[in-house]
Amino acid sequence: MLFDRFPSRWALGWLAAALGVPLLLAALLAGWAVAPDRARPAPPPAAAPTGDAAPTGTPAPTDEPVPAAAPAPATLPVVDYDPAPAGFPADPHPLDATPLTEGLRPSRNVAAYDAPGGRPLAFLAPTINGVKLTVPIVERRTGWTAVLLPSANRRLAWLPPGDDRSVVPLRDQIVVERRQHRLTWYRDGRAMKSWPVSLGMPGQSTPLGRTFVLGRTPPPEAVYGGVDVYALGAVPDDPDAVPAGLRGAHIGVHSWHNDDTLGEDVTNGCIRLTRSGQRKLLAEVPPGTGVLVVDALPTPPTA
Repeated sequence: MLFDRFPSRWALGWLAAALGVPLLLAALLAGWAVAPDRARPAPPPAAAPTGDAAPTGTPAPTDEPVPAAAPAPATLPVVDYDPAPAGFPADPHPLDATPLTEGLRPSRNVAAYDAPGGRPLAFLAPTINGVKLTVPIVERRTGWTAVLLPSANRRLAWLPPGDDRSVVPLRDQIVVERRQHRLTWYRDGRAMKSWPVSLGMPGQSTPLGRTFVLGRTPPPEAVYGGVDVYALGAVPDDPDAVPAGLRGAHIGVHSWHNDDTLGEDVTNGCIRLTRSGQRKLLAEVPPGTGVLVVDALPTPPTA
């Protein structure tokens, strides 16, 4: 299922859910709060799963001047739960399996640009619909920082230098393999646990590429097995292909009232796993954690 916007437009009931129509989580209902993140220790250097890797660490010092940031008009849109504004650059390494070990938290609205020294296109706010925002850092270049863009698939936003944000360590990573219908939780580059999952049906496939955990919310219906749900920063690749009641929703990670369809392509794009697996992720994995969806990893996890 998809996560609907935090003030929900959930229009489908138990019967529709049981028939498999609402399998994209329209779960972020009005007034529900996301559980607060907790302090985390700095991670040791992590070994990454083999993949389309590109270095994401802090570059070596350089004498290259930092490109100036053009003034951002106050009329720019603020990135929220709706699809992000157009014009942001594509993630150059969307299938990079290297763990993203740092997250950025805005303390006020931060202008987001299409390139270092480029055009300001929108603002990243400290929260999205009341949920504290942590976006993974994927690249640094001449003083600028690239982060995964919320409410978009395989897009980056470039942020200029400033004191209006903090950087926090990220130890965890979730990797989903579509071919194997497998979700693996990594910590510090080490596979901790794997679970079978159900994924998107043909025409509504779970989107490939890097995204992140945006936040968690209580389940909107008993069909979700009574376990909280994770909303991701990703949205359906083809929003018009999902049921009308789920338009504008986000991809989610959630459990189900039974495990009969694990290993099958039956959802509207979301990632469905066991209730025990979902509880484990909720207990261990904080917002901002990177999520990677690939067809298959070159080296299978050993967890």
